[in-house]
Amino acid sequence: MSGRVGRRHFALGLMAAGGVMLASRGTRAADFPLRQFHNQPVESPLHKRLVEMWAAVKAETRGRVDVQTFAENDHIPGGDPAALKMLVSGELDFFTLNGGVIGTIVPAMNVQNLPFSFRTQGQVYDAMDGDLGDYLRGEMRSKGIYGVPRGCFENGLHQITCATRPIRTADDLQGLKMRSPAAPIYIDAWKTLGTEVVVANLDKLYETLKSGAAEAQADPFALIELLKLYEVQKYVSVTNHTWSGFNLITNVKLWQRLPASAQEAIERNVAKFARLQRADNDALNTEARGRLAQRGMTFNETETSSFRAKLKPFYARWRETLGQRCWTLLEAHVGKLA
Repeated sequence: MSGRVGRRHFALGLMAAGGVMLASRGTRAADFPLRQFHNQPVESPLHKRLVEMWAAVKAETRGRVDVQTFAENDHIPGGDPAALKMLVSGELDFFTLNGGVIGTIVPAMNVQNLPFSFRTQGQVYDAMDGDLGDYLRGEMRSKGIYGVPRGCFENGLHQITCATRPIRTADDLQGLKMRSPAAPIYIDAWKTLGTEVVVANLDKLYETLKSGAAEAQADPFALIELLKLYEVQKYVSVTNHTWSGFNLITNVKLWQRLPASAQEAIERNVAKFARLQRADNDALNTEARGRLAQRGMTFNETETSSFRAKLKPFYARWRETLGQRCWTLLEAHVGKLA
């Protein structure tokens, strides 16, 4: 018996070896260890739903795709524009970003931030989950960016906050030091409306307002609360002038390297968790208005027809930049623009 292995011992050995193999499969390193950046605080609905989304993808791919999510762009110097460059070059894997900043590379993406176009979130989702979104993804792909279908997360309709005065008509904007992100469509709109534009990315927004370098800015109610802008701003002028969201994008070459099953798992979960985040953020925007008033911010309604009148030359310029096809798709959802 000393030179032979009994059948029972052989079977036990196979079971033990199989257990080791199963354990090693369960704990092996991911085939695709990746990173996701976004510019929102860790407390935001966007961060929460992205973390949940990538956990679901990891489970469905049995650990092959493991994406770690980093709030506030992991505090890299340069904010959103720097992160976008990283994504295009392949240094960053996934990123959520508003259309205006993507528009520095893909001009048609600026359509998402055209002032006084989208009036409701319903219009936005019909367009972005439909034909306009398909068109924009095609434009991004030509620049090496893959836009995940139905991957437009919510930020919301923008309101103007100001430290020095309420904004009741466009005349109140004259000479106002207005913070803008480093996106041409925002900069052009505020200059057309007569403000003195101060460019500062989101990661520098609070300190720009606190220092007085800018008097005013524009964001949805939820972000005003999340970034604690009530500490450095007094007035909230309700304009609903621009919608913005967070488009989930990746590098085309990375996307092509992923197995088809992983692509399907990502797209399915992106659609699911984008819907959940939209609902979360919409509720938060509704609730945040009351809490901002409780914190001492003063609200006023704004007469916005004066804004639209001044923006006529702006619309003419951006219709040419966006292109006729993009403009036609937009107007099919929102009606004729000036």
